[in-house]
Amino acid sequence: MSYEHLDTELVNALLDDGRASLRNIAEELDVSVTTVSNHLSDLEDAGAIEGYAPIVDYDALGYDVTAVMQLKVDGNALPKITEKLQQYQQMVSVYEVTGDHDIIAVAKFTDTDQMNAQIKTLLTDPDINESNTSIVLNSVSEAKQFELEIDDSA
Repeated sequence: MSYEHLDTELVNALLDDGRASLRNIAEELDVSVTTVSNHLSDLEDAGAIEGYAPIVDYDALGYDVTAVMQLKVDGNALPKITEKLQQYQQMVSVYEVTGDHDIIAVAKFTDTDQMNAQIKTLLTDPDINESNTSIVLNSVSEAKQFELEIDDSA
């Protein structure tokens, strides 16, 4: 294999099987284990790979209520609110967005009582001016990852 696309191929191999050994990845990519190890370390150091984690089915673990919260906040409080949201264990995604709202947060709960309590806690913050919460009825696709494309035109 050419080293030209090695990092992309390495990421794709990990997306296919995040538990694969370096030896298996090296064999698949037709390079040495040392090469895989060095490139993997470089990807981690660059922040392209942030860690390794299982893919969790929260529904199967009892967290079957997903809420999508849209929040309007005072402009200068945006960093404070996003940091606060990240502190809540059930928040799986927090985004600063354009449009009518400033933040979109996605959270998982065991029931609507737990969700209601968290939303009421959030709304006590004077920097949150408005909220709109939607309950997900059916998760069609969630936390999807995709293989990277290899640009052969270079």
